[in-house]
Amino acid sequence: MTIREGNLHAPNARVAVVVSRFNELVTERLLAGALRGFNQTGVPEGNVDVAWVPGAVELPVAAQAHAATGRYDAIVALGAVIRGSTDHYDHVCSMVASGINRVALDHNLPVMFGVLTTDTLDQALERAGSKAGNKGTEAAHAAVEMINVLAAVRHDP
Repeated sequence: MTIREGNLHAPNARVAVVVSRFNELVTERLLAGALRGFNQTGVPEGNVDVAWVPGAVELPVAAQAHAATGRYDAIVALGAVIRGSTDHYDHVCSMVASGINRVALDHNLPVMFGVLTTDTLDQALERAGSKAGNKGTEAAHAAVEMINVLAAVRHDP
């Protein structure tokens, strides 16, 4: 039996972070957490590219554009979709989740879903650095772990 596990060290990794400007009060905190997470795992600041997009729906196309370059070992998508009083929330969440998943599968690349889907702004802020930790940091750590797992699979004789 072969067991492959990723670790949280990637000093040569090159990553992209795509961030939604909509709900920027939340997403700027998620980005700070992601950058902190990459720093904790040894990813050099110069190996992290950040792209801001207007809203969460634009995250998949920005991730797709970055993935298509072949320059990145992983991509982290960060956003915050907060429920309103219409069905718009459900449509946006579905579009973003399926789009990000498609980019990952189409490019065989870790594309981390760091998009908060919450009922309230308070819940989003809790997940962006207060009571519930920072999901941006968690997404960065998961990206590094996946980089290492996939490297082990690809380089195993």
